[in-house]
Amino acid sequence: MGGTDGTGPRMLADVKPPFVPEGASAMTVVVEWPPGHPGTPPHRHSGPCFGYVTEGAVRWELEGEPERVIKAGETFWEPGGDVIHYQNGNASSDTPAKYVVIMLCAPGRPMLTLVEEEELAKRAHLRAPRPSAD
Repeated sequence: MGGTDGTGPRMLADVKPPFVPEGASAMTVVVEWPPGHPGTPPHRHSGPCFGYVTEGAVRWELEGEPERVIKAGETFWEPGGDVIHYQNGNASSDTPAKYVVIMLCAPGRPMLTLVEEEELAKRAHLRAPRPSAD
């Protein structure tokens, strides 16, 4: 893919999304969080999302997966649809975080929908165990 001297394209991620909505539109967004920013409240996307952290580190949590930190130079993806995205905030209290995300949006549906507290409570059993505060 890339040249022997380290130039040219190089594969960052290769995933097979579970679905691409018929007639989907794509949008590319840059997200920038100041130090300590908690990110977007729990939400879901109408289609799959693919991204790359360009600066800092992002605390990431999708329904059914353990919380993790994605650092600059690393990629992420999420399937969209019914999966709740719990966290996407800045993992650092003293360094900004920035990432680029490409989102495929189902036609006639918003790209991002916040999840109500009642639904979060009903689906709490689907959330991966949280790290202890010890």
